[in-house]
Amino acid sequence: MAPSWRRRLGVRARSALAATLVVALVLAVAAVAQVFLLQRSLVVGIDSAVATRAQQVAGAIPPTGVGRGSDDDVEALTEAVTAASLQASVVQVLAPNGTVVAASDDIDGEEPLSPVRPGPGDLVREDRRVPVGDEDEFRLVITAVRTDAGLYTVIVGQSMGAARDSIQAVAVLVVLGYPILLVVVGSATFWFVGRSLRPVEAIRAKVARIGGRELTERVPVPPAEDEVARLAVTMNQMLDRLEAAARSQRRFVADASHELRSPIATLKATAEIALAHPDQSDADRAAVAAGTLAETRRLERLVNDLLLLARADESGLRLDRREVDLDDLLTAETTRIRATTGLQVTVHINAVRVLGDPHQLAQAMRNLIDNATRHARTQVGLILTRDATHAVLEVSDDGPGIPPADRKRVFDRFVRLDESRQRARGGSGLGLAIVREIVTAHGGTVAVADSPTGARLRLVLPLEL
Repeated sequence: MAPSWRRRLGVRARSALAATLVVALVLAVAAVAQVFLLQRSLVVGIDSAVATRAQQVAGAIPPTGVGRGSDDDVEALTEAVTAASLQASVVQVLAPNGTVVAASDDIDGEEPLSPVRPGPGDLVREDRRVPVGDEDEFRLVITAVRTDAGLYTVIVGQSMGAARDSIQAVAVLVVLGYPILLVVVGSATFWFVGRSLRPVEAIRAKVARIGGRELTERVPVPPAEDEVARLAVTMNQMLDRLEAAARSQRRFVADASHELRSPIATLKATAEIALAHPDQSDADRAAVAAGTLAETRRLERLVNDLLLLARADESGLRLDRREVDLDDLLTAETTRIRATTGLQVTVHINAVRVLGDPHQLAQAMRNLIDNATRHARTQVGLILTRDATHAVLEVSDDGPGIPPADRKRVFDRFVRLDESRQRARGGSGLGLAIVREIVTAHGGTVAVADSPTGARLRLVLPLEL
């Protein structure tokens, strides 16, 4: 079961919340990465600039030492120190004994900025607070140069204040823009999801108005070819199936009522005649009893057929699977129709054994053969063969045949291609429908095949179910 908060929040709210959380996480990571990379970039830039200035000052130190150089050498060193002191930088040049021999104006008279003394040509970096202004933190680059007088140390520092201010400005912008952007993302997602769900709401409202008597209604299909449109198409297809099923059920009930009315009316009329003439002779009473028995049997067959079809519709036919010799069943049916009809029966039977329900297969075979005998003029043909995987039964007759347009409809329930003749011969229009249900339950097929004369029905069953 879904958590209570998920039940309280709709799809729009959950989508907006999820999008906001994802964007919040991504923005947080991006902001931290941006600040980190900006800081790193500024520090690398300061390092590079300070190192360049330190090397320039070191290159201006006379080879003989500061105190022994000419006036031009001293002036060149002074200019180098002055040039390196621009842009919030400080410079110190330390003699071999550690005293300051040259410095920027901002730190003139100050003690050495760092106790570090690197080797000649080495560059050492460190962060220190320098007594300049508010004692900001400076990035120091320290190097040394060897002269005849000894090892001179050059210290060049660059204030980190400008870099710190830039990072703080970016951080303030991120902090201020972060919630605004999250509100925009959440609102936009909520709005767009709402627009996307409008077709779904239209479908829901339409389905809510469709009742059991309004299955002709269909849900609107959005113009966009997306998941919602496919959902609408699928629901319309489902409604098509429901409408067809409801129409078939109503037709089934109407046809069943119509079929049951005839034997019931006959039985009622027979009983009324018997009551109206109690002084009938024994022969008349025997005729009434015979007629009543015939109608009762017809009514029993019809009810049994209706119950079988009802079970098939509800949960499918249950099969008592066992080995069945179709040739034995067909031989018994051949004997029956030869004894009960005057038709000529031509038979070609091969030994065929399948796995299935013997009673249902016998009923399907009998219905096919009874259908042929009702339509045949003089003869019926029965052929039973098999191939590697299927058994094939063909039942043909020399009757009027089945028009191509009716070859599928003939297996529907209560379908009669010749109403008057079938009803007179006891046909209910359910025989072939029952054959189709039984054959389908056994994984087979039944269809009307081409025939030069009359009708030919072909039943195909798998040898193993």
